[in-house]
Amino acid sequence: MLLTWLYVPGDRPDRFAKAVASGADAVILDLEDAVAAGRKAYARAAVAEFLAAPQPVSVQVRVNELTGPDVEDDLAAVSAAPGLAGLRLPKVESPATVVALAARTGAPLHPLIESAVGLEAAYDIAAAHPAVASLGLGEADLRSDLGVTADDGLLWARGRVVVAARAAGLPPPAMSVYAHVADPDGLAASCAVGRRLGFLGRAAIHPRQLPVITEAFRPADREVAQARELLAAVAEAQTRDSGTVVLPDGRFADRAMVAAARRVVELAARYAA
Repeated sequence: MLLTWLYVPGDRPDRFAKAVASGADAVILDLEDAVAAGRKAYARAAVAEFLAAPQPVSVQVRVNELTGPDVEDDLAAVSAAPGLAGLRLPKVESPATVVALAARTGAPLHPLIESAVGLEAAYDIAAAHPAVASLGLGEADLRSDLGVTADDGLLWARGRVVVAARAAGLPPPAMSVYAHVADPDGLAASCAVGRRLGFLGRAAIHPRQLPVITEAFRPADREVAQARELLAAVAEAQTRDSGTVVLPDGRFADRAMVAAARRVVELAARYAA
């Protein structure tokens, strides 16, 4: 389970190694929106050179739009690179697109839902192929497509992606980037909303956002204690062949709650303060 992904423009190779060493759980080298049209070839070559060697953290590449003129060159340059951990696919709208791409690469695929059409097909995209490793929401493009002017207008879309990922057996989706780099309080508040909706972790556009995201999604001591208490109680109930148990604080617990409690304990161990 990862909590932080750091985007880096593909035409800034001077930042690649710094991003890998930033403490982010994963790095996304971006060939799409962060790179101007006239620098696509340069960015592609820089990313391919960097990924010619294995990397100490997961490094994904966001390729250009799958229906555009640059994606073929992107795939040829990076899809078999030793340092590539996955391909981030922008503006996916059809499961057929995912299936076709999976046939051309062995890399894990991470489709991004960024339009109304893609949102309507979210589950089919998530379940399109075993190579799909996560489902994400690209909120900037979706806002534009829907004409949404406030976060409240994205609540249904966010819930839809969380449900689609879960229904397809994928990890909880990570939140989209928070564009206001100099607003850590706003970032923390936004992460708190996303966490309540079922998201886990978030993409960042600057290293200073990473500790804020980690802190927002790392389980609090009280959550960890409750999760451990639940796991112990359910385990004890199983020895008595009982399916349910009431905890000392009055909470009702059963086996269906075990997975969530285990995730809390695992996250706490991975991201110990």
